[in-house]
Amino acid sequence: MGNKTVVYKKKLNDNLAEANKHLERLSNALGELKKYYQFPLNSDDYKQLIEEVQCLAFSDQIIYRFSKLQDCMGAKLFKSLLLYQGENVNKPFLDILNQLEKMNVIDVEEWFEIRDLRNEIAHDYEDKDEVAINLLNSIDKLKGELSRVLSDIQLMVKE
Repeated sequence: MGNKTVVYKKKLNDNLAEANKHLERLSNALGELKKYYQFPLNSDDYKQLIEEVQCLAFSDQIIYRFSKLQDCMGAKLFKSLLLYQGENVNKPFLDILNQLEKMNVIDVEEWFEIRDLRNEIAHDYEDKDEVAINLLNSIDKLKGELSRVLSDIQLMVKE
């Protein structure tokens, strides 16, 4: 194993650890909210949720951790995986995504859905209940896919 491979594997493992931290905290916050509310959330549940300081904090954490997880995966993890695999990453991001899809790591269309949701979070959702409800419900739905991608990448590294 060459020196570059060792460096790339360390970077990949560091990025996996960061992504898993965000996923774990996202999952924990979702789990806490699900003790009180059934998903998908409806408008009445959301109005009650935002009145409870602790539940509101969990919902904010869900949105924040989802955003951080998507950023980490898109900006760091995917490139470090390809570098570890000996691939060139000096190309447009769509080419990187297509390469990951060929490796059966992601589905490009699903990744764009995840990215679009992350971009929606970047806009102010605080005063728009329907947007916030949609964000939380979508995150709950997409969390499983993010978890699967991370698990698949971890299996690839162990091989």
